[in-house]
Amino acid sequence: MTQVKKLWPLLTATHRYDKSLSTWQRGKGQMIEAPILAYLIETANGRILYDVGCDHQKIHDPLARERHYNPAEFAFGAPEMSEEQRIPFHLARLGLTPADVDVIFIGHLHFDHAGGLKELRRCGCGAEIHVQQAEVDAARHDPAVFPDDLVDDAGTPLQFRLQTGEYSVVPGVQAIATPGHTAGHMSMWIELPRGRPVLLAGDAADLQENLDDEVAPGNVWQGSVDEAQASIRKLKQLAARTGAWIWPNHDMDFYRRLRPFPEAYD
Repeated sequence: MTQVKKLWPLLTATHRYDKSLSTWQRGKGQMIEAPILAYLIETANGRILYDVGCDHQKIHDPLARERHYNPAEFAFGAPEMSEEQRIPFHLARLGLTPADVDVIFIGHLHFDHAGGLKELRRCGCGAEIHVQQAEVDAARHDPAVFPDDLVDDAGTPLQFRLQTGEYSVVPGVQAIATPGHTAGHMSMWIELPRGRPVLLAGDAADLQENLDDEVAPGNVWQGSVDEAQASIRKLKQLAARTGAWIWPNHDMDFYRRLRPFPEAYD
């Protein structure tokens, strides 16, 4: 029986970039606005965050922004992130603090998914951080991973609870292996107390188009297009078997059709 009580999508930033970053060999020259999302899952056994968005400081401090998002090296510049989009602000609207989060599940370590770890630690979050071993092993070779996202303010490496493969986070929350976009990318299947399960694709499928046409994300780990497409098919097969609703991760049209925060899915 599922322990899940509620699920909230959290808009943590937006990023404007070339569509070909989301769809392999498609959309070059077409600019899209993408939501950067995290997801809060409340269960009978505590609260889980799937991803944590960007590091607010890197976007708003001029020196940090120049270092990390210099257009000469980072073609589309920094995401847009307001104060109200920071995860501690979302939590506060629900009467919570970062200390009320028990598990942080990082689908992959790119800057727009793991960047908020340092701020959450700074705000008193002592949650376990679940990451795949394969993801950590590959991170030093992945230019979309900012190494200083993975350390605290004192420069001490964050302590991860390293995982290998699929597992149950709690009853009703299942970690699903979907490599391709990155070496250790993970999606998440969530059994809600009512209605259909939700399958968070993460960056295995940025857009609904990735799912409909089984087209790989524009960025894949070491050219593993076939693996990325296999992961999309795996998500679709799991959804067909369980009746789940797949949520693509960077699709603004899809996001706008979801219930507005702070409304929850239950």
